[in-house]
Amino acid sequence: MQIAIDIGIIFLAYLFGSIPFGLLIVKLKTGKDIREVESGRTGGTNAMRAAGFWAGFATAMLDILKGAGAVWVTAWLTPDSHWAHVVAPLAAIIGHNYSIFLPQRDENGKIIGLTGGAGGAPSVGGAMGLWPGSILIILPLGMLTFFTLGIASVTTMAVALFAIIIFAVRASQGLMPWMDVWYGVGAEILLMWALRPNLKKLFEGNERVVKYSLNGWLRARKEKKSDG
Repeated sequence: MQIAIDIGIIFLAYLFGSIPFGLLIVKLKTGKDIREVESGRTGGTNAMRAAGFWAGFATAMLDILKGAGAVWVTAWLTPDSHWAHVVAPLAAIIGHNYSIFLPQRDENGKIIGLTGGAGGAPSVGGAMGLWPGSILIILPLGMLTFFTLGIASVTTMAVALFAIIIFAVRASQGLMPWMDVWYGVGAEILLMWALRPNLKKLFEGNERVVKYSLNGWLRARKEKKSDG
């Protein structure tokens, strides 16, 4: 019976993760459909491209809440099933990346898949849910990575890597279960899977660089000098 309850809670975590905050915020602010902008994803980076910095920031914060909320609600409803506390935020990431509310259709209107984001923000939230102090490490490191390199896909994959390292160190000190490290591993796999097209562009040297970054500024400056 407990297993059935835990599975039901995890499904609710998936539904919560499926809420497309980026789409809603951009629609309310600009009337645009974020799926028709740049990468077409519903996360904070694309919301920033579609509607400005604050739209992207609000989207990212709400998406972080999806991952954290999945852990907190699961821990409240089923406190003795720690495995569910680890799986629930992974379900929220899957919901974020493949939202049941965002079906993808072909030219005939047939559903061929689900769309969403890449999972970076909810993965940060999931880590925060498992250990609140992680946000004080992962978020600054993630922001440093983003505003230095300016490559959203690298930042997205980096935040899960940071979680793995932090949780492994804490687990080795007996401060948290080793099972929590598998959350970081699972999140990294989900992020890399979602970012397969971006990984290809990275290897080809064609990945987007955000202009609000040191790398973006240096590139723009170099291009300006070349044109001059």
